[in-house]
Amino acid sequence: MKKDFFSYCRLISSDLKEDVLSELFACFSVRSLEKNDFFSQKGEYAHKVGFLMKGVIRAFYLNEEGKEYNKQFFVGPSLIGPYTSLLTNTPNLIPQQALTDCEILEAEYKDIEALYSKHHVLEKLGRRIAEHYFLEKEKKELEMGLLEGEERYIIFQKEFPNLERQIPQYHIASYLGISATQLSRIRKGILKSKLD
Repeated sequence: MKKDFFSYCRLISSDLKEDVLSELFACFSVRSLEKNDFFSQKGEYAHKVGFLMKGVIRAFYLNEEGKEYNKQFFVGPSLIGPYTSLLTNTPNLIPQQALTDCEILEAEYKDIEALYSKHHVLEKLGRRIAEHYFLEKEKKELEMGLLEGEERYIIFQKEFPNLERQIPQYHIASYLGISATQLSRIRKGILKSKLD
């Protein structure tokens, strides 16, 4: 667990030393989520961040009619947390829910922030993580606005190669911004073109 955490952090910022990573790791404790459990609920004031070791978590929102839209999938290893709520001290609008049983490490955000002033290299790590998620968000927005459902599905398959076997199809359709029926048609069309 510690080794995976260190590897993930070093992948983002290669100049992290063992002692600094150990101090960061000490902020976290192990937590298990069962399928359908929430890491963060709508309306809560967030104070924790998580490191998803194993499993799948979705971030989603609900429209006024109560229909759910999947905004993002997190597959371990990955950072999770309601960042807008953490940064603005406002109620969370985007719940994060386990779609499979999950193993996570979680920490109080204030404990990590306290380490920023002690180790500036961790501030750099935090900035790089924020930049990564900003770029990912912009990429998804462009795909939703510019690409057809089939093109988005092909990108999804490349980015999440094993996810289709782990979660229901309606979650994938919601993430792609299409209906489950449309997704079924797209999948059949792709299969047929491979067989031709």
